Amino acid sequence: MYIFSLIIVGLGICVYFAFLSPKPIGKSVGWLIASLIPAVFGNLLIVSSNTETSTLIGCYCYYIGMDLVMLALLRYTREYCSLDQNKRAMDIILCILLAADVIQYVCNPFFGQAFTLEAYTTPMDTDFRMIPHIGQYYHRILDYSIILSVMGIFLLKALRAARIYAERYWVIVFSMFIGTAWQTFSIISRDRIDKSMIGFGAFGVLVFYFTLYYRPMRLLDQMLAGIASRMPEALFFFDASDHCIWANEPAMQLAGGVEKNFEAVTENLHEMFGDLRSKGDEWTEQFVLGEKRNPKYYTVEKHTVTDEKGRPAGNFLNVRDTTEETLRIKHEIFTATHDGLTGLYNRESLYSGIQKLLPQHPDVSYLIIFLDVKNFKIVNDLFSNAFGDYALRCIAQWIRSQFSANSIYGRLGGDTFGICVPANEFDEAHFEEELGKFVVMEGTLEYHILIHLGVFRIIDTRLDVAVMFDRAHLALSTIRDEYQKHVAFYDNNLRDKVLWDQHISSQLHEAIETRQLRPFLQPIVDRTGRIVGAEALARWIHPTDGFLSPGSFIPVFEKNGMIVEVDRHMWRCSCEILRDWKSSPAHRDLFISVNISPKDFYFIDVLAEIKGLVKEFGIDSQLLRIEITETVMMTDADERMKIISAFREAGFIVEMDDFGSGYSSLNLLKDMPVDVLKIDMKFLSKARDEQKSQTIVQNIINLSDDLGISSLTEGVETEEQYHMLSQMRCRLFQGYFFAKPMPLEDFESFCNKHIA
Repeated sequence: MYIFSLIIVGLGICVYFAFLSPKPIGKSVGWLIASLIPAVFGNLLIVSSNTETSTLIGCYCYYIGMDLVMLALLRYTREYCSLDQNKRAMDIILCILLAADVIQYVCNPFFGQAFTLEAYTTPMDTDFRMIPHIGQYYHRILDYSIILSVMGIFLLKALRAARIYAERYWVIVFSMFIGTAWQTFSIISRDRIDKSMIGFGAFGVLVFYFTLYYRPMRLLDQMLAGIASRMPEALFFFDASDHCIWANEPAMQLAGGVEKNFEAVTENLHEMFGDLRSKGDEWTEQFVLGEKRNPKYYTVEKHTVTDEKGRPAGNFLNVRDTTEETLRIKHEIFTATHDGLTGLYNRESLYSGIQKLLPQHPDVSYLIIFLDVKNFKIVNDLFSNAFGDYALRCIAQWIRSQFSANSIYGRLGGDTFGICVPANEFDEAHFEEELGKFVVMEGTLEYHILIHLGVFRIIDTRLDVAVMFDRAHLALSTIRDEYQKHVAFYDNNLRDKVLWDQHISSQLHEAIETRQLRPFLQPIVDRTGRIVGAEALARWIHPTDGFLSPGSFIPVFEKNGMIVEVDRHMWRCSCEILRDWKSSPAHRDLFISVNISPKDFYFIDVLAEIKGLVKEFGIDSQLLRIEITETVMMTDADERMKIISAFREAGFIVEMDDFGSGYSSLNLLKDMPVDVLKIDMKFLSKARDEQKSQTIVQNIINLSDDLGISSLTEGVETEEQYHMLSQMRCRLFQGYFFAKPMPLEDFESFCNKHIA
């Protein structure tokens, strides 16, 4: 009786902890163990009772409890053995059969079809024993069928499962077999005390332990040892005293251990990686071993192992050869940060490196150098792109040889390089000498490459690196066409020029709207001295800076493309003047020449723009003369020819300005459809042989006459020049000898006086 009571208490404790288990199967285990309690309790009543009623109650608890055990056992088996959840028909049939068994026990007091009790006398007392009937045999057949089926399922799982999993199935099969056999013996022997309940209790405890807590440690240890032995990483295991107690094969090869000499392993590890014990309990570190040209990279991890009380029981090292991975990552980083052709830093990495370098050395003065190869395209055209690439690699190697480790350098793109160097390491005279004799040689090929260095001294380290290089690049503008000088410094004059360019560029639109920018007219006269027209020249009357000469703003706008806005404004103003002159008898026949910049053709439809103005103001197209320079024809000549021809077809007179100042004028003249050649006297004034220059002018005038083209000489400053050109039969004249460019009001007054 006491044993059964202890079994019930033990099962109750197992039920409590089973329902607390976080494992999904915990509830099924709890219900299975809980279903064993009524069966054990029924036997406890039978053992402890001495009346027929209490014995009868005990029998009902026991038999109905067994039905509950079967039901819970089916649920547990399905979950523990991972059976198909879709086969619900069998579950329903078994539940119906078990429910029928419970019902027939409920009906037994009325019909007695299951069992009856029979009293018999013992030396100690009067007891009762059960006499089975058909209902009891149904109960036994049903329960035995279920438990044998469950045992079969567990047996199949045990035979088919891996060894590490089979053990848990065998324990369950064995405990069910013992319990079933024991109960069968109790039934056959008709023993008053069913000792098989002890087996039931043991079965419940085993199910609880093996399902929720059991881990096959011995097999698990064997598996872990096998896994560790086969791992490619080197594993070293140490005891609490840091003595090596085991190492896998890669570890033995790495540390040079012979015949499992673990003491030698410990010593060799110390020689390779130093004192690893001083680094702490848990750490990861990368080590580089071997020669610098052929390094080996290892990642070493140390982990401490503790016992169940949290005390250090030992540790292990995981040493992984990461050479291939590290070299691959280094290569990827190098590729992302370096120029593929020269091996120097690329632009982004160079800028980033300079941004990091400057704050690290606040007491050092640095220079930014912009290195530019002059006319590098010629190198590719003359020799080949391959030789050009070789030349760039030679320049990169020269940079490496000239600048120390205190500098940082890279390729900005194309044929330009960038360098940041301490100011005390830059010797201008040395670099002038070096660059003066810089020659690239490959086999029989040899070429002197002209290299210019623009230098900017860093004053404010907070300045953006890109701006620093822009200023160093700007310094090159002072030696752009020089071949003897190779180094140029950015100074305050260049800085002031940049500020001035920004100043006037930001005010152009306002200058146009308020007519600060206006045309000045310079008279054009014929052989008789009669004014026949004028050239419109842009002048800026600034409200604070006063009168601005064209040289102070025209080159700026030509460089940044804003010359287009200036030209459009001059065209419109000239058309307004011609419209107003239509009503003036003294001026109605005068023409105005307007300039067209080469950049106008890139940004606007010049022909449509000017034709639209002529139509808008209702003027004669012949009175608005179109003045171009030969540089207009330097690019896309065929398309430019079409536009010029279209101007002439629309009635405009086309003039070629600065004829003779370039190198291709005669070549262009045979194809270019122009009406007037403008000859620049400045070209003649530079000639050493005056007689020769006069001969050239005479022949240009003769050539224009033969071609049916009028000649106009500009820059006439003396009466002697005027008479000489008249004798040469030049038709039109322009220059300070007649008048300087002047405002519209002054020009009209000048014309009135000249006529009078």
